[in-house]
Amino acid sequence: MAELAETTAMPKVITFLSSLLQRVAESNDLSQQLYPQKVSIFHGLSRPTISIQNYLERIFKYANCSPSCFVVAFVYLDRFAQRQSCFPINSFNVHRLLITSVLISVKFMDDIYYNNAFYAKVGGISTEEMNLLEVDFLFGSGFQLNVTPTMFHTYCSYLQREMLTQSPLPAVDPPLNMARLQKTHCCFNEDESTHQKQLAV
Repeated sequence: MAELAETTAMPKVITFLSSLLQRVAESNDLSQQLYPQKVSIFHGLSRPTISIQNYLERIFKYANCSPSCFVVAFVYLDRFAQRQSCFPINSFNVHRLLITSVLISVKFMDDIYYNNAFYAKVGGISTEEMNLLEVDFLFGSGFQLNVTPTMFHTYCSYLQREMLTQSPLPAVDPPLNMARLQKTHCCFNEDESTHQKQLAV
């Protein structure tokens, strides 16, 4: 019975990723008021009523994919944002980008996964739209799907740092790995300034 409860528990990566994407979307929403942004196939006519946190939890609950797929989806989102800098992540496109990046990461990472029609239902879109989003995302990211263990660890560390910046630290001595984590320098590509404009708030 404890194993069942453990499998249904929400992984922390959902909270970390949703917090980061929420800040990025809000920041880009503000900059959109100053600088007009182009519209892509991922852009909705209105902001979805479901929060990013609840949307990710819904995907995790029904998609039955491994938590590592969400880290890989984050890598894919970052690659897409770097290559498609004229389409910044905002409140109008973040949900479609999420369901698409998770779908692609599941197909790449997991041995068993649901089809596009199932992910479309989970994401609240049609199967035809899911298929179009998948193709557009793959072309937009240059079909760069391989994630090395080092890169996976780097993005995990970045998400952990996101958690540390959002929650106050306890007033006890930090464990050794926390001190090391705070000194880690994440560089996602050769030009770190590009990445800072895309994901940093």
